Amino acid sequence: MSEGVEWALHTCLNLAWVEEDRSVPTSTLAAFYELPPAYLNKQLQALVRAGILASTSGPRGGFRLARDPGKITVLDVVAAIEGPQEAFECAEILRQGPGGVPGVDYRKICVISQTMRQAELNWRRELAGRTLADLKSTVEERFPAVPGQTRHGLTNTRT
Repeated sequence: MSEGVEWALHTCLNLAWVEEDRSVPTSTLAAFYELPPAYLNKQLQALVRAGILASTSGPRGGFRLARDPGKITVLDVVAAIEGPQEAFECAEILRQGPGGVPGVDYRKICVISQTMRQAELNWRRELAGRTLADLKSTVEERFPAVPGQTRHGLTNTRT
């Protein structure tokens, strides 16, 4: 998984603490964690295409959440950055091994393939069950100062 997923998740969480009608420029979002603005912008544009963020152009432009944090799952963000493809792709190498049979779908009978697919299903289910609102609530509970610090850092700095 690329570092863009981590960047996107943190950026979405940070935007959850900014007023709904306020957009934050890429440069400000990137400066918050000392990230390269061009690469972060690429991730943010993917989030816009997925309907997770909305963007506004112009001097007061930037990014904001496109929908309520309770309607954005961690899996939504991961899929927007990484794409919807599975993490493990069975190449069915058993077909080339001793006793391999052409025409058999080894993805369905291979123990390794089944194990990896089950693990991915569990992983996706967990990510789909956690929303940005859940993450926000957990951070607010564990680190009560973070929302205010984040809001201040993102709304009082224009880079």
